[in-house]
Amino acid sequence: MMHILLSRWRQGHRTLPYPKELPALPARFQGLPRIAAAKCPEACRLCAEACPVEAIGFGADGPSLDLGRCVFCPDCVEACPEGAIAFTGDHRLATSSREALVRTGTDSYARAEVLGEELKRVLGRSLKLRVVSAGGCNGCEVDVNVLGTVAWDLGRFGIQYVASPRHADGLLVTGPVTRNMELALRKTYDAVPGPKIVIAVGACAIQGGPYCHREEQLGGVASVLPVDLYIPGCPPHPLTILDGLLRLLGKLKEPR
Repeated sequence: MMHILLSRWRQGHRTLPYPKELPALPARFQGLPRIAAAKCPEACRLCAEACPVEAIGFGADGPSLDLGRCVFCPDCVEACPEGAIAFTGDHRLATSSREALVRTGTDSYARAEVLGEELKRVLGRSLKLRVVSAGGCNGCEVDVNVLGTVAWDLGRFGIQYVASPRHADGLLVTGPVTRNMELALRKTYDAVPGPKIVIAVGACAIQGGPYCHREEQLGGVASVLPVDLYIPGCPPHPLTILDGLLRLLGKLKEPR
């Protein structure tokens, strides 16, 4: 026991200082995309043809990128001869509406908004979430679980994962919602006492992800339940998930 205590003392403080300071993200991290519509040749559709999940469309304002579908692969960037699409290192991707996830070259990004006054009063100081994996590949589930480790320590923000939906304030759902999971998801939601919230984490939970054309899945959480927070990514970085949760609760002050 003494050896364990001594080892722990030598390790020192292990919890990240976020949100006072941003942790260092790897150079390969791909965050909020930037679209330079002026660089896009009018007849060129190479980026859309390269996209494996049909996340890129074209309208009057030029190309658009649906972050709800995007799996953050570099295929579109590599396919574009003019460099019209690029991924930045901005991890702040969570939004409060599905429409806000469609990114164009002319709009600003509407990040997640704080809960309404009544919900914030009830849930703002202590939020308990029941995590439901509705047919995911375990990628998003891993990054959701990472937030419970000593490095991230989700509990210091008053947010905890619970085993029973009857002890929860809402659901955090991953996966595209397979037909086999639809009934279980509905029953879990019904078991959560109101008022309650639903959070969709990852491209699969938002729009079906790589499985969007498979008949075995329903195309995301919104096809079954009302969604209050969308956190895109495949999978989203733990920092992206935490950023969305804190914005929802009004607990985030922008780090320096």
